[in-house]
Amino acid sequence: MTGYELVKKAIEFDKPERLPFFQHVYPKAPEDVCDSWEMDRQKAGWFFDTPLPDDWGCIWGVTEVKNMGQVVSGPLENWSKLDSYIPPNPTDPFYFKQVDKDIAETGDRYVCLTSHFNLFERLHMLHGFSQTLMDFYSEPEKIERVLDMILDFKIRQIDEVHRRYGDRVHGVFLTDDWGTQTATFISPQLFDDFFLERYRTLVNRYHEHGYHFILHSCGRINEFVDKFIDAGVDVMNMQQPRAYGIEEIGRRFAGRVAFLTTVDIQSTLPSNNPVAIREEAHDLVDNWGTPDGGFIVFNYGDPEGINVKDEMSTVMFEAFMEKMWIGKNLFG
Repeated sequence: MTGYELVKKAIEFDKPERLPFFQHVYPKAPEDVCDSWEMDRQKAGWFFDTPLPDDWGCIWGVTEVKNMGQVVSGPLENWSKLDSYIPPNPTDPFYFKQVDKDIAETGDRYVCLTSHFNLFERLHMLHGFSQTLMDFYSEPEKIERVLDMILDFKIRQIDEVHRRYGDRVHGVFLTDDWGTQTATFISPQLFDDFFLERYRTLVNRYHEHGYHFILHSCGRINEFVDKFIDAGVDVMNMQQPRAYGIEEIGRRFAGRVAFLTTVDIQSTLPSNNPVAIREEAHDLVDNWGTPDGGFIVFNYGDPEGINVKDEMSTVMFEAFMEKMWIGKNLFG
């Protein structure tokens, strides 16, 4: 099977012949995905390496250790600016001029674009995290206006992706971090009130274009996974298996949604303990995968940012490769 076929079959539970790999750092492991971040490039530079505003007007803090950082100031912290605020144009050729170059040599791999900062993340980047949580209650109509603005951007963006690339693209990786280490940021009822139908609308547009919707979310988001499945999300990228509970997630959701995952980036990988890393890789495949698919191996991609020795990535990929062949050493 080609890389594209393997990933597609894994996502759609159509019996891939082995585990697909979404990675580019370990030469002995497969590389089944061609991924491009270029659609996220901002006109002032990458959001994680410049103190200048991104294209939404959000100011990022830049750290000494290179990582994504976080927004420290947003243009809608004061609601008085809402009526005059104009978001960026999602059809601007700037956001696509490097994508062609990235995917030109894709070969037979699965092509995945990124579109970071989905509904919740972009909302609190624009308005401020604490203020956003309060204004779900005190200013719900204004919150709704901003969410509709963001949703419109995302829909027009994916329409433009389809216009430009058609079936050359297969899926898009979006992000919404939804939880602390112990619970979700907001209640299930608030999620239903403000986000569920907007997620459904966005996912449906992706599916109309034939694309998979791949959602990254960190934190203990266990109580929202059913909601993402209900909205039609195809793949969950969950990078903190110890926070969720490996057995719990497998018991509740294996076979219902595909997982794109790695050994825990906050506990197990930073431990730099090869025995623990190998055991967790095996546990993840056994608990989150199924004989029909539903599991894709993922690489976090920034070992320095999480204090992981380079050789630990090798340990992880070799452990996943020990579970790679369905019907041979996968599941028994």
